[in-house]
This record gives sequence, structure tokens and C-alpha cells, in this order.
Amino acid sequence: MATVPSRDSATAPRSPKDAPGPRKTIGAPRPPGPAGPSAVRRGAAIRLTGLLVACAVLLLMIVLSISLGAKSIPFGDVVEGLLHPDGSENAVIVQDYRLTRTLLGIVVGIGLGLSGAVMQALTRNPLADPGLLGIESGASAAVVVAIGGFGITSLLGYVWFAFAGAVVVAVVVYILGASGRGAAGPVRLVLAGTAVNASLIAGITAVTFLDDEAFGELRMWAVGTLAGREGAVLGQVAPFLIAGALIALSLSGSLNALALGDEAGKALGARVVRTRVLGVLSVTLLCGAATAAIGPVGFVGLIVPHVARLITGPDHRWILAHCVVLAPVLLLGADVLGRLVVRPDELAVGIVTAAIGAPVLVALVRTRKVPQL
Repeated sequence: MATVPSRDSATAPRSPKDAPGPRKTIGAPRPPGPAGPSAVRRGAAIRLTGLLVACAVLLLMIVLSISLGAKSIPFGDVVEGLLHPDGSENAVIVQDYRLTRTLLGIVVGIGLGLSGAVMQALTRNPLADPGLLGIESGASAAVVVAIGGFGITSLLGYVWFAFAGAVVVAVVVYILGASGRGAAGPVRLVLAGTAVNASLIAGITAVTFLDDEAFGELRMWAVGTLAGREGAVLGQVAPFLIAGALIALSLSGSLNALALGDEAGKALGARVVRTRVLGVLSVTLLCGAATAAIGPVGFVGLIVPHVARLITGPDHRWILAHCVVLAPVLLLGADVLGRLVVRPDELAVGIVTAAIGAPVLVALVRTRKVPQL
């Protein structure tokens, strides 16, 4: 005889095994979870390997920079001239010209690479470079004043004018960006720098058209070159480049927080105003000293941080470390290439970096979505 279940048994809760669970969809993606220890180790290994490879390439560029030039010198004589200079023509070329040029390329490259990375982080603009603060135009304007107003025609004389002009313009831009209500945010800094930069370019153009001597001297400096720089120039700008580099590297953690926005950065404990002020100071020291030493050189501060991010991701601790190595690689490589393509003459490094940097930037934009910072 069939039995009918009672009302109590029909409404009784089922056992856990019989209880319905969440529906599972075959092939549905799982929600992303935190990266495991293996993924973290793998990412760190990739960054470290990239840094070691970049160091090896930099060593190669240093060897090529000392070995190659308008005059062919056997490699054995190059080594002998470095280790045991005897006053011969080859030893003088290696010691006084190529070695000084190479060292200047390394420190200036570090300055341009770090200043570009810090500038992009401060403005959260992946297409930013130190020129947005008017630093290069400020240095150029000061050189025009030194030549046209004071009759100074030697590099050792107007290098201090160039650096002072870069510092003054950076301070003016920051004051303009901080005026009004609120702090000096990324948009205000960019707008103020663009306005000051345009005004300075107009003034430089007017003066150089009216003063033939200033035009000729400025043309030799503004092209951007490592050639003909004395060791005294390296000694003048090195302290400022070192100070700027130390400030930039000390801000790496704060720049990571600032990349999330001012409010999120404050929530994470970052001191936004202090970070921005120190960041502008480091960019001014780095780019100002580099521009004063060899003239304005474009694309290094723009391209190198992008290449570093392709290797490291968004972590500025690794980005800045890679920029320290990759920027001298680009600058020395461009300088070596400029010596070889029209030998025995040579192209200025500023021309070569522009020729290299423009297609590289186009390739980066076409093959990869430019990240928002």
C-alpha cells in the first residue's frame, strides 16, 4: 500500500548533501584572486633579469663609446690608453675626449631618464616629459641672455646661466600651478608649464632673429651634443645630477601611491604635497643640469620610462631602477651611431635620439594601449 508523506516530512529541511548549492556554469571564468607566491616570484625574476640584461647592454655601449670615433684606434691601444696613458695621440683621444664624453653621456642619460619617469608619475600623463615644465626652454632662454646680454660665448661660462634659468622657470611654473584654490595638481602644472614654455620660445625666437651672434652660439648649444664637452662641465653638473637622482629614487614608494590619485594616495599614507614638491625639485635638478651640460635632448625622458614599464609593470621602484640603466644605453647608443653614420663627421646626439625616438614612440602607441598613470 502506497504511503503519502506527511506535511512535516515534506517541509523538513534536507540534509546538507541534498541542500541546493549555487549553480555552476561550465566554462565560466573564475573570479580573479590574489597573485600567488609563484606569480610574485616569477614577476620579480623577470624584472631582475631585465635589469641585468640592460646592465650588460650598457657595458657594451660604454666599450663602443670609448673604442669608436672619427679616428680608428685599435682596441689594444684603447685599453693601453685607459690603463697606462703615455701622452701619445691615441692616449689623449681616449682619455681626454672619449672617456669624458662617455662619462658625461652616462650621468646625463640617468638625469634625463629619471626626470622623465618622475614627470610622468607626477602628472599621471604617459606622454609627459620634463619639457612640459618649461625647463629646457628656461635653460635656452638663459643661454640667450648670457650670450646676447653679457657676451659670454664659452660653454663653461653659460652652463651656470642655463641651470639657473631651468631652476627659475620650474619655480615659476610651480607657483603658477599652485596659485588659486587647491594644491598644484597635475593638470595645473601641465597648463602652467605649457603657457610658460610657449612664451619663452617666442622670446628666444625674437632675440635670436635680432642678434646674429646669439643665434649662432645658441644653434651650437641647442642642437644637443656630447661632443666638445670638457671634463670641467661634468664636474659642474654632477653634484646636481646626483642630488636629483637620490631625491627621485627616494620617492619611488610615494609615486606608487600618487599614481592612484591624490585621495587614494592620502588614504595610503602618502604626503601628496611633499611628494609633488620634491618630485618637481628632482626633475628640475636632473633635467636642468643635463640640459645645461649638453643642450636640450628630446625623447630620452619620454621613451625610456615606457620601455621600462613594458619590462617592470607599474611599480615605480623597478621603473626608476631600469631608467637609471636604460637611459644611458639609449643616449650612448645614439651618440655612437651619430659618429658612424657620416664618418669622419658626426651627427649630434639630439638629432639621432629624435630620429630613433619618434618611430619607437609611434610603435609603442600602435602596438600597445598607452597606460593611464
